[in-house]
Amino acid sequence: MSDITPSPELAAIVRRWLRSYAAGDKEAVVNLFSDDAALGYIGSSHGEIWHDDTLRRGMPVYMDDIPSFTWGQDDFRGFECGTLGWVEWFGESVFLASGKEITFRSTFVLHLEKGVWRIVHVHNSNPVANMDALGYESRGIEELLKAALSTPVDLAQTGMATIMFTDIAGSSALAETLGDARWSAAVQAHMKQVGDILEGHGGTLVKTLGDGTMSAFPSATAALTAASDLQQIISNSTAEPRLQIRIGLHTGDLVEQDGDMFGTVVNKAARVASIAAPGDICLSDATHIMVGGAPQFRFSDPAQVHLKGLEGQHTTYRLEWRG
Repeated sequence: MSDITPSPELAAIVRRWLRSYAAGDKEAVVNLFSDDAALGYIGSSHGEIWHDDTLRRGMPVYMDDIPSFTWGQDDFRGFECGTLGWVEWFGESVFLASGKEITFRSTFVLHLEKGVWRIVHVHNSNPVANMDALGYESRGIEELLKAALSTPVDLAQTGMATIMFTDIAGSSALAETLGDARWSAAVQAHMKQVGDILEGHGGTLVKTLGDGTMSAFPSATAALTAASDLQQIISNSTAEPRLQIRIGLHTGDLVEQDGDMFGTVVNKAARVASIAAPGDICLSDATHIMVGGAPQFRFSDPAQVHLKGLEGQHTTYRLEWRG
């Protein structure tokens, strides 16, 4: 006798969650997430893979980037087995606010926590490329990384260096709201702000692309101080649009631009940045080790994460720059 039973209850929970997601109700969406560290989300775009607190903090800003939508086929198949359950949804006709109609499918895993079913995993997919289906493709840090690795640069230094990536969160929605002229002015002002802070802490601006930057510092302490100052200044600013940025850092040996180690240290810094939530500063274990117990820094507990294109699990920290 199978212990798996159909569950209209779970189907109804996921239907309500998806309606909240489609309508942009951020509070309802995050409230239905599990409190467990196993929480995960796999989106339809390459690189949309988030876990645990990164997902909880980043989902509201991510929702600013996606269009609202409705669907025609309301077929949710729910099942449960003990304290675990899952729901399948196949959206044959999903209508985006942009006027596009796409086919979509999602799988949800739920966990019973203190008598309440909560979502512990979401996996979305569509049968064609995002650019064709949705009219957008995730860019940001991924494209900045490619540009940095493919463009000759003169860093005027070798040996140990800390690489820092920055990126404006929710930039697609902001650009659409402001229009080209105002968004361009906002990005230019932000880039000047970043450049001034980097220069003030001995950093070198290596590459910019869109609203993202890559820079190098001879000192991990200087890099973390610059990152903290940048977040503080942006957080305290009252100018509109109000921006949020994500920052990632990694420390390693820096050699010639054609050398493998250059690509390795830069690649890992970008991957660390990609897991940062808006307003966060994430850093690798190597950067954390370099600053040791420096009293001016406070860090979160270490987290074990998977980084795209890098084998195994990696230890990362979050710099507690607020307050």
